[in-house]
Parts: sequence; C-alpha cells; structure tokens
Amino acid sequence: MGHSERRSGRETWPDLGVGEPPRLSELIGRALAEDLVGGDVTARAVVPRGRRARACVVARQDMVVCGSSVARDVFAFADSGTVVDVLLPDAARAVSGDVVMRLDGEAAALLAAERTALNLLQRACGVATLTSAYVDAAAGKVRVVDTRKTMPGLRALDRYAVRCGGGHNHRNDLGSGVLIKENHIRMAGGVGEAVRRAIAFAPHGLRIECEVNTLAQLTEAIDAGARFVMLDNMDDETIARAVDLAEGRVGLEVSGGVTLERLPTLAGLGVDLVSVGALTHSAPAADLSLLFDA
Repeated sequence: MGHSERRSGRETWPDLGVGEPPRLSELIGRALAEDLVGGDVTARAVVPRGRRARACVVARQDMVVCGSSVARDVFAFADSGTVVDVLLPDAARAVSGDVVMRLDGEAAALLAAERTALNLLQRACGVATLTSAYVDAAAGKVRVVDTRKTMPGLRALDRYAVRCGGGHNHRNDLGSGVLIKENHIRMAGGVGEAVRRAIAFAPHGLRIECEVNTLAQLTEAIDAGARFVMLDNMDDETIARAVDLAEGRVGLEVSGGVTLERLPTLAGLGVDLVSVGALTHSAPAADLSLLFDA
C-alpha cells in the first residue's frame, strides 16, 4: 500500500549526498512560474471552480522510478490540500501500466501542476532507468559513476536519480575534488607539473585525479603522486596495457566512449571506475501520464 499524506509545501529533497542543493521550493516555484505566468486560461474556462478530482500517474514503459517525492511536492506547492498516495517509491521498478502515484485534490490545481510534476518525474525516471541499464551491463565487475554533465539547476536531482538506478556519484562540484584535465595540463606545462602543483595546494585528504591520454602520461602522473588516473578515450587494448603498467599503484577510471555495448568488455579489464556522461546528458525522458478518473 502507498502512503497518503497532506503536504504543506515543506521541502523534501531526498538523500542528496555531497553538496548543498538548491532550495526545492525555489526550483519548483520557478518551474511552475514558466507555465503559470499568465495563469491557466484553459482550466479557468472549462473546470468549475472548487471542483475536486482524483487522478493517477501511470508508467507507459518499464522503468526505474525516481522523483516521486519531488513530483509530490510540486502538487503540494500548487495546493497544500492535495492528498498524494505514492504507490511506487524511488528506486522501485515499474512495468508499463503500473500506477506510480494517486492524487486527490482540486482539479484546477492538479492541472496547474501536471506538466511541471511530470517534467521532473520523467527526467529523474529517465536518468535512473538508463543508469540501471549500465549497472546491469557492468555485472558488478566495475563501478559506474556519473559526471558533472547534468541539467543546469537539476544536478541534485540528476545525481539522486543515478543512485536510484544503482550507479554512484563522481565529484559533485569543482570544490569537492581535484580533477586535472587536458586544459589544466596545458596551462601547467605538463602532467607531472600539474599533479605536483595540485598536491602542494589541495587540502589534506582531497583526492587528486589526473586525466591522461597516453601510457607515457600515465607513468608521469603516477611518478608525480596522483592517487587516481582517468584513462581518457583509450581503446580496449591500451586500457589493458595501462592496467598492467599501473600495477595497482593508483586507481583507474575509464572515461569517453563508454557505451552499453562496450561496457562488458571494459568491466573485465581490471579498472576501478567507468564514468558515463550519457547517464545525465543523454538519458531519454521516461514515458509517464497523468490521468483523471472518469
């Protein structure tokens, strides 16, 4: 059975992990304002004032559910008297036709919140579902992590969706880890110099990771003291050689060109992580509908 409750607009970001998320009420308020800047003309014209309605949110495809609590708060923001019954919690698996949540409230308020709630829910479910596919392909042999290639303003939700899909989060923001990439290396004058500067500057305990494109750069990063190395856009043969060269002295992450088809091969090469920008920048929106009872 689901859990029914009346909401009063309180913020309910789920367990977001590292980083300070934006206030949920601010995000919802801005999103609703996009739709309601001129009011809901259709509802005012067609729906009798004060008319109540019951509705349900239905999955139109198999998916991993994510964002139920956020969608619930959108309806509460529109009308605190709306009763929401979440039938499938976040991280649950739904099949096409399953009812994710039921709603009971003023019809005009439900219609005002419908698109915003579904937009956020479809986004989160899409990210969680795609992540789950990658995690399944990895078969427990390598950790699947996200990147900072998230929808602006929705990073907290995107990262939470990755976790609901069984994946893990990389650094949350530019201050939560040192990740030396190609342009940093160019400005520092080389891999070794960039790593040495980072070690001298970074707070104690902050992981220092360096991106490399060649085996020579990998050796340079290890010798300079990097703790983790990102193997960027390397082919499978070169990655296997990198694993042998590293000899367990550093953690290894593979990034670039990580597809579902390639992942089983990568998972067997002995690396620690695969980072996949597609989890959040290319996840298709999940198909969900809100339907009023007849």
